[in-house]
Amino acid sequence: MKSQQTHPAIAINLLEGTVESKRAEIRAYFESTYSLYETLFEVLNSDQAYYERACSLRHPLIFYFGHTATFFVNKLVLAKLLPERINAKIEALCAIGVDEMSWDDLNEAHYDWPSVDEVRQYRRQVREAVLQVIDETNFTLPINWESPMWPVLMGIEHERIHLETSSVLIRQLPLALVEPHPQFPVCPNQGEAPENILFEVPAGQVLIDHQDPAESYGWDNEYGFHQADIDGFKASAFLVSNGEYLAFVDAGGYDNPAFWSEEGNRWRQFTPDKHPTFWVKQTNGDWRLRCMTEEVPMPWDWPVEVNALEAEAFCRWKAHETGRSIRLPSEDEYLRLRDFTQALDKAHLANQNLQFYASSMSVNQFETGDFFDVIGNVWQWTNTPIYPFTGFKVHPLYDDFTTPTFDNQHNIIKGSSWISTGNEINGHSRYAFRRHFFQHAGFRYIESAQAVPTYVSTYETDQAVAQYCEFHYGQSYFDVDNFAQACADKVIERVRADSDFKQRKDINCLEVGCSVGRTSFELAHAFAQVTGIDFSARFIQVANQLKETGEIRYTRTLEGDLVDYQSQNLADLGLADVVNRCQFLQQDAANLKPHLTDYDVVVALNLIDRLYDPKRFLSMIHQRMTEGGLLFIASPYTWQETYTEKANWLGGYKDAETGENVTTLDGLHQILDAEFERLGQPIEMPFVIRETQRKFQHTLSELTVWKKRN
Repeated sequence: MKSQQTHPAIAINLLEGTVESKRAEIRAYFESTYSLYETLFEVLNSDQAYYERACSLRHPLIFYFGHTATFFVNKLVLAKLLPERINAKIEALCAIGVDEMSWDDLNEAHYDWPSVDEVRQYRRQVREAVLQVIDETNFTLPINWESPMWPVLMGIEHERIHLETSSVLIRQLPLALVEPHPQFPVCPNQGEAPENILFEVPAGQVLIDHQDPAESYGWDNEYGFHQADIDGFKASAFLVSNGEYLAFVDAGGYDNPAFWSEEGNRWRQFTPDKHPTFWVKQTNGDWRLRCMTEEVPMPWDWPVEVNALEAEAFCRWKAHETGRSIRLPSEDEYLRLRDFTQALDKAHLANQNLQFYASSMSVNQFETGDFFDVIGNVWQWTNTPIYPFTGFKVHPLYDDFTTPTFDNQHNIIKGSSWISTGNEINGHSRYAFRRHFFQHAGFRYIESAQAVPTYVSTYETDQAVAQYCEFHYGQSYFDVDNFAQACADKVIERVRADSDFKQRKDINCLEVGCSVGRTSFELAHAFAQVTGIDFSARFIQVANQLKETGEIRYTRTLEGDLVDYQSQNLADLGLADVVNRCQFLQQDAANLKPHLTDYDVVVALNLIDRLYDPKRFLSMIHQRMTEGGLLFIASPYTWQETYTEKANWLGGYKDAETGENVTTLDGLHQILDAEFERLGQPIEMPFVIRETQRKFQHTLSELTVWKKRN
């Protein structure tokens, strides 16, 4: 068995050691991660390969080459560990668009990608910047969510995820664009597929109580409390091999809709293949397997790699053929199998962490009791949509890691693959992908008559998001009008009164900091197109859900742990007919993508005092507007260093030279007067935010209107 270089795998112990030894570990971990990621891209044999879209649902690889470095910069700027951006253009282009979310912008016409050499140079600059942060940042042990070293580790583990996801995209490129690499050899060994057998897994309990601080880095969905009693079941000894799956293909399984879910049938009609995507059929009828950089004769004893829809269809076919209750395991059933086999104790022997080959290996090689590949070789699909454990919280620096996937459309994969490293293999990981996506993922099946939930409640329970759902769509309090609606009415009234816009029907509007979307929907009554953007993926997810389904459900705090359940819909608010005029995108207001331009109206409500760089936003917004365009800014001017460094405050301080008070309105004039004229006097816009049934925030926001000079 050929072995290649082993890379740091298990995440750094964050609880023990000295600060300086830990600093050295983090430095080495970063260096090895960053270099390994760049080495992966050496399998591309030309610059052309960086710009070819391997998958229509993903960006070309030039995005991913720059994305992981951009992620470091974005998070370190937010954490106030980097004083400024390194390359704003690359950081705007390569920030968002990784998954097929409704707010991802995959329109390639919107992207003027940088050259490969530009991104290489950018990556070198980011490397030096991150190393400086590691070397100079003061921190203590343990390293937890609050530690200044956490965003560094976040960037490292994020890049290790993309090591794997980028390898999947490379595998989908035409062979002519890739070439083998000595650091990523394919396993040369193959044989006949073993006959699969079902073995008993006794009943037991799954218990997870994973809290911060923890021994190793974790993503938000891993933390919390979860307990489940699992009935006994039988599980296949082996992952389903290419040889075992061939029987399903030969039986016409891809042509029989009875074996596919409704979603699966939609995908089946979309894809031309009648076999796994990485299988290649020769003209003589022989099968070959596409690996990352080459095709090899079909290794029938390797695990088949399919998406969740294909795995589900195989199980239905297998159940039909055998008359047994065959299905995919739930996440809890997988965990019960892992605990029963004590597979984590032999994780160092599994086919993961690139410690053997850059490919799968035989399904009967890595044994734990009666079962094989409980960990490693390929990820294993479950039938469980990802959901939060009790006590789930999002990290404020990365609120869009998991929350956008709480949509019953992303199923959990378990167990790791041959290229999984770092957090992916530390035993706590919970990754989820859309059911039609490909990873290096296969499956094992179980026999059980026990029904398991395949749908989770979509009540919004995140306190901040639920609070804004109520603020935007819930009832009014203390005779104060709904703020989002009242502001929209003021904007529409002022725009219609402006001579430049009075007769126009094609007004294009941008709302910056749209939160959960109410103002954007209201503005769509009067404007032809409204684009709502927000930095928070959690907010954008709600706005898009409302656009797509017309309804939002959320919990509302009564007192302590007591909540009630609310449901609001756009039809009741008279907004159902305008949703097609709205789009919602996740964006950084201080670093907008280049194509977001030519807006007649820009609205920013309660935004500027929550930006990390409000001066940058205000100094560039005129570039995104048409001549004579109207800018509406509302803010209560509640400056806090938690959100904005004091040096970036627009007002609320005394001038260092004169000792005079500087108000935010003064600061707005100082920045905007060069490009805008203020119209009229500021208008007070009150609002009330409900925290509990007995606690409310009553605030006055000041609305000012600015007209761009011709």
